[in-house]
Amino acid sequence: MNGVATPDNLFAFLDSLGVAHATVEHVPVHTVAESRDLKAAMPGGHSKNLFLKDKRGRLFLVVAEAEARIDLKRLHGPLGATGRLSFGSAELLYERLGVRPGSVTPFGLINDRDGTVAVILDAGLMAHDPVNFHPLHNGATTAVAPGDLIRFLEATGHPPRVMALPEPVEEAEQPAR
Repeated sequence: MNGVATPDNLFAFLDSLGVAHATVEHVPVHTVAESRDLKAAMPGGHSKNLFLKDKRGRLFLVVAEAEARIDLKRLHGPLGATGRLSFGSAELLYERLGVRPGSVTPFGLINDRDGTVAVILDAGLMAHDPVNFHPLHNGATTAVAPGDLIRFLEATGHPPRVMALPEPVEEAEQPAR
């Protein structure tokens, strides 16, 4: 396959792996907040996907439960990243995953053919069955079993790390200085 994968390419690849998938078309959504009503009608875990880079330019895709609170200031430590993490640019996102902002999805890793993006899956999200993601655009949602998501990621050269993500420390919980 040359160029950026299409949803049809994605579905054919999932089929070739024996991954059962179901897709629901809907109006395009760009944020977790915009998608809440749609998600209420779809069973399983829903995600937010953070395309991040560290000080050395290493890339990470953090796939978390939609409503998870993640402490981005502390996330670099558990990921083994160098320095604080920042969001990758729209250009870099398209170059690596073949998707635009608002459509970030682990399925985009089909486009990262040299495996430069490290994948981190939120243990909380992976406790759901099925798990739901955009199929390379934000006008649909595709459901797969959590084990099948891992199989897809491994087949694209992106063996994921499943871990609990650090939550923000509340002001009252922070140690006194």
